[in-house]
Amino acid sequence: MNQAFEIKAAITSDDAGEITGIAWPFGTADRVGDMIEKGAFSGAMLPVPMLFGHNPNDPVGVWESVEETDTGLQVKGRLLVADVARAREVHALVASGAVGGLSIGFSTKKAAPRRGGGRTISALDLVEISLVTVPAHPGARVTSKKAAANAIAIAEAINRAAAALKH
Repeated sequence: MNQAFEIKAAITSDDAGEITGIAWPFGTADRVGDMIEKGAFSGAMLPVPMLFGHNPNDPVGVWESVEETDTGLQVKGRLLVADVARAREVHALVASGAVGGLSIGFSTKKAAPRRGGGRTISALDLVEISLVTVPAHPGARVTSKKAAANAIAIAEAINRAAAALKH
């Protein structure tokens, strides 16, 4: 499978559109047998586009943080729910659980064949990270979504308490 642009792919989202997830878990292969080594994402440049379904004509947000941890590539970003109608639609899909996967789009810089199929990828250029229904890597999932409703409720309680103190 020689492609100039590859797609691989976990997620959570809050009411404000903030999303965190694991875009690639280390130590296990994806559905086609590819593994990506820790260090392969070291050249990632921020911000990284957040697409829906790897469609370059369907940007819905931006990934503002990508960090390699011992477990995988952890990502944080935001759907542009206040400005982009499609982002609001995608947010509803994520919130309902209909969309819960992450998948990465990249160009391979260095890889070696793996016994039994697939490759071990040690260097790549990260192009985008998409929200998807079925990720290439079953462990690539949205992990949290912040609840803006909770933050608003807390702010309202603080405002009520401050107003009560004035009277």
